[in-house]
Amino acid sequence: MMVLDASALLAFLFRETGHEQVAPEIGTGCMSSVNLSEVLGRFTRDGHDPLVISRRICASGLEIVAFDIDDAVMTATLRRQTDALGLSLGDRACLALAMARGLPAMSADRQWASLALPIPVHIIR
Repeated sequence: MMVLDASALLAFLFRETGHEQVAPEIGTGCMSSVNLSEVLGRFTRDGHDPLVISRRICASGLEIVAFDIDDAVMTATLRRQTDALGLSLGDRACLALAMARGLPAMSADRQWASLALPIPVHIIR
């Protein structure tokens, strides 16, 4: 089981490089609602209805985890450690969820590989 970043789910949905590594995690993995919002934003930009897309993603078995106060604190705590790499709020929300659950995080963002975190980070490309 892994925590998926928006970049990993988008790679899977658009069949981009690395999508085959994400596929086995769809039915068992999880994602922060912050990252789901990023994914839905991409589809909305392309003219799709975000409600329809969110229902399809939720039907896939991917657990969407609500972003709460504890997540906000952990995400903010990661700010100093990740600023030099340019990680976004969404990136930090994914990492915070992975750390809270003690699970590996999966991303297409290569700069994550240089992070020194207490969880494994799996880069898909």
